[in-house]
Amino acid sequence: MRLDRRGLVLAGLAGVSTLSAAGSAGAQPRPSNPTDHWFNVRDFGAVGDGAAIDSPAINKAIDHVASRGGGTVYVPPGTYACYTLRLKSNIILHLEAGAVILAAAPTGVAPNGYDDPGPGAGNAYQDYGHSHWTNSLIFGEGLHDIAIVGAGLIWGKGLTRGHRFPDDPPDVSGPGVGDKAIALKNCRNVLLRDFKILQGGWFALLATGVDNLIIDSLIVDTNRDGLDIDCCRNVRVTNCTINSPWDDGICPKSSFALGYARPTENLTISDCLLTGNYEMGSVIDGTWKTMPPGFHGYGRIKLGTESNGGFKNVTITNCVFDHCYGIALETMDGALTEDIAISNITMRGLGFPPLFLRLGSRMRGPAGAAVGKLRRITIQNIVSHGATPQPSIIAGVAGHPVEDVKISDVYFHQSGGGSAELAKRQPPEADKAYPDPDMFGDLPATGFFIRHARNIEMSNIEIVTEAADARPAFWMRDVQDIDLFRLRLPKAPSNFALDQVTGFRSFGGRWLEDRRFDGTVSQNF
Repeated sequence: MRLDRRGLVLAGLAGVSTLSAAGSAGAQPRPSNPTDHWFNVRDFGAVGDGAAIDSPAINKAIDHVASRGGGTVYVPPGTYACYTLRLKSNIILHLEAGAVILAAAPTGVAPNGYDDPGPGAGNAYQDYGHSHWTNSLIFGEGLHDIAIVGAGLIWGKGLTRGHRFPDDPPDVSGPGVGDKAIALKNCRNVLLRDFKILQGGWFALLATGVDNLIIDSLIVDTNRDGLDIDCCRNVRVTNCTINSPWDDGICPKSSFALGYARPTENLTISDCLLTGNYEMGSVIDGTWKTMPPGFHGYGRIKLGTESNGGFKNVTITNCVFDHCYGIALETMDGALTEDIAISNITMRGLGFPPLFLRLGSRMRGPAGAAVGKLRRITIQNIVSHGATPQPSIIAGVAGHPVEDVKISDVYFHQSGGGSAELAKRQPPEADKAYPDPDMFGDLPATGFFIRHARNIEMSNIEIVTEAADARPAFWMRDVQDIDLFRLRLPKAPSNFALDQVTGFRSFGGRWLEDRRFDGTVSQNF
């Protein structure tokens, strides 16, 4: 069976037309017809009462459909307590509105818990979560032409988050314990559409080595990472809402989990809402209850931190960031990250700066790899309001600059309030530290902190501070060839702090005198 959009729509319409009374868990299940490739899990013994463990029945339905060459495994309304569900090729798992796949609390090892995690990736370069797939609520490896669709809910209630948070069970890993809602490894032609994930565990989705992946119109309301897209090719993430207060929202990676370096490439993320501002569950139920005052959730889009294979041909566009962190591009482990286009983003109430571009030398991977590259990046049409005092960051390491960055048409409103003493601070290099915008401590700039960079161009940039700030708008060190055009910056004693900057030009700025230095300069003005 070949999956295509038309076929999935027709399957969905067929299901709607035959569900005359599917409004509750007690509704009459749709009878299976052995000729139409549509099979109801109730006919295989699933109860759907939230108490009986239904994973054996659902797996039986999946195996039966796979043995026939493929088809739709239909889950009608009801709550189906499950341990690991094992997908097969040529299968559509259709979750009807009112259907809940509930991750049950394990009482032992499989079959009284989740599948054994197995040996994992077999290397020392990845953490436990990225290195294991089978210990998940829904799992598939080496599959093709699979889909999870429908308006139902996947609730990872019995999954662990993988860290010892205060409300987690004492066992965070090991036999019988599940830590992911969905894990897919080395699959191709995958569609995830329309369903919701609540409390997804360590990863609501961990896709590793998956090619031709479409993720569309999901609502993910979770307690750690939302969508982790690792070593994947040809991926479209569209129209998704991700609330992830305690970790990242959409997180492309390129780890060494497959035992070799593989890039994530040909990736589009568009028309998504990222937030860490709401109590888990309140986005799905529509109440949108905000977290306590002073809480800054993650919720962001981040490429990295795992970055052995790199990122190529990535577009991020038409997204909304609501009280979370900003966009991060991180290359730490020798990867080539290039050809990134970011556009049409609105942000408010950021707990970290709007932009974080970091080339580092952590080098967590096989010995002998060279420091990577971060280059050919365009960023345009970005609005950020109410961010923390930290500036946006473009930072490489000595001898390895971030290269070829163009930023245009942005409005960055920061809270401000930096002191004259802070303006004199000399931040550490922190080449091998874990990359987050606070890795250098408080920074001596309001708009952009730029260090070890080359060929930077910015135009139509406005930096605004809510409170008076003694720091310059731009702090630069070891920067070559930077053009700044039509800047609007806070009125301050100096707006530029230059140290070993070669090839500097600023012109057409409001309240700013045009400046040009073709040689190397170190001065403030």
